[in-house]
Order: sequence, then structure tokens, then C-alpha cells
Amino acid sequence: MDETDLLPEPMVRVLADYERHLRAERDLTPHTVRAYLADVAGVLEHAHRLGQTDAAELDLRTLRSWLAKQQTLGRSRTTLARRATAARVFTAWLARTGRASADAGATLATPRAHRTLPSVLRADEARDLIAAAVAAADDGTPVGLRDVAMLELLYATGVRVGELVGLDVDDVDRERDVVRVLGKGRKERTVPFGRPAAAALDAWLRRGRPALMAEGAGGALFLGARGRRIDQRAVRTLVHRRIAEVPGAPDIGPHGLRHSAATHLLEGGADLRSVQELLGHASLATTQRYTHVTTDRLRRAYQQAHPRA
Repeated sequence: MDETDLLPEPMVRVLADYERHLRAERDLTPHTVRAYLADVAGVLEHAHRLGQTDAAELDLRTLRSWLAKQQTLGRSRTTLARRATAARVFTAWLARTGRASADAGATLATPRAHRTLPSVLRADEARDLIAAAVAAADDGTPVGLRDVAMLELLYATGVRVGELVGLDVDDVDRERDVVRVLGKGRKERTVPFGRPAAAALDAWLRRGRPALMAEGAGGALFLGARGRRIDQRAVRTLVHRRIAEVPGAPDIGPHGLRHSAATHLLEGGADLRSVQELLGHASLATTQRYTHVTTDRLRRAYQQAHPRA
């Protein structure tokens, strides 16, 4: 039984209105819409158990009670923080659209999430990762050429795996060696790539993609084994398989390559604002965590090398 089946009609209606708002007005991805709706449905279900029958009756006490219940169920701080944000966005929408007389979640505190430093590759490990893919592609098969091109582009640009699989051939500009990326919130950005990625892309587009392409491929840049747009799972499998061939490297996925690209850019002297723009981060604070990674590395190197460490 769906959670909304237990809700009174006024709550079901407002949830449907909110879904239309998220899809049509905010133009969020289906995955993001589902996540928001699941969290909001949980809020409304909790409020209904407390005797409320309309979203307009939500108050701060109910929201705090809902979060407290999530905590007793063992939800992580990261999950609690995300759900608190979802509740605040929802109550702000209720107030803004006149569905509630006040914004009940305006002062709802967000539990501070534990921040862990991401695992990243060293620069030599990143080179070994690409080399492993190149060695596997020695037979010149379309799949081998594709794998090299995908790994080169992931590491060169730091794009998210969802952004990579969403690329079309027309998104690649070889005259300027940049790729047009559609990121979170449908925000478009232009990201440069270097000569190794350009060479790998050329080989894939000339000799790999035409041989693999099947009906229904459309303009997809990267294709799966059946000749249609590749999916995220296949890319993750590739990255984990090739990482396993690099001695001592942490077991990372595509997002780990994104972390590695950001870290290496900062270690190479790139400024935070430029890295923020390249990665498509909405907040500079998100990019700043990579400075902690580089500082942590510097500290370890100091402790290992300095006689008075």
C-alpha cells in the first residue's frame, strides 16, 4: 500500500499540486521529484497520525516531532538533513501559494551532517587507470574505444555520471575542445577537456560509435553493448573494474573520479571559483571541501618526510 493511500483527501490533493509544481515550474529531474514527494508524504502521514487532516495545519511542533521520529528509527544525519530541507521547501511553497497562513518550517533546524573526506586517486593512479583501459582496448573493439573515451572524459571534466550518459554527439565541440553539460536543475555549463580526452573521443566517434550504433541510438554520445544510449550502471561497473587493476588505488566509482579531478585541479593551482564553475556546484562551500582533501594530503606528506614532524 502506498503511503498516500492512508492520507485524507485534502492532503492527497495538495501533494498532487506540489508534484505538478516540482515537475512543471521547477523542472526538476524525475529522481529529485520522487525524493521530494517521498519525504513530504512522510511528513503528511506523520501529521495525520497526530490528528491533522490538512497540510495547512502543519506547525513547527509537528515537523520537529517528525524529525525526532526519523532519528529514533536510526536515520543518518545526512538523511535527516535532506528531509528537513524537503520539509522547509514544502512549507515555504504552502505559504507562498496561500495554502497555509504561515511558513511552519521557516525556523526548522537542519541536523548538521557528518562530512567525510571523499576517497580520491593520486595523479599517478589516475594515469594507471586510463592505461589499464587503453591496454584492454588494444584489440580495437568498439567497446574498448568507448571505455577509454568515457574514462578520459570523466577524469578530464569531472562531470557526474548522469551528465556523462546524457551527453549527445552535438554536445562535443572539437574546435574549442569543450563539452556542453546539462547539470542539476537543468543548468547548462561548458567544460573544457584536454588532448588525451580529445584523441580518445575522436577514435570512439570515428571507429567505435558507428560500429556499435543501433536503431534508437539517436544522438547519444556513448552507447551500450546493444547500440543504444549507455546507462549509469554500465559506467559504474567499468570504473570499478578498471580501478581494481590499479595496485593500491581506493575502490571508487565515477563520482570518485569527479572528486579526483577536483582535487588535482586545486593541487595544480586552479582557483576555487573556476573549479566550482567546472563542476557545476551551486555553492562554493561544496567545492571548498576539496581543499580539505589537499590539505590532508599535504599534512600526511609533511609527517612522512619532515625530520621534525
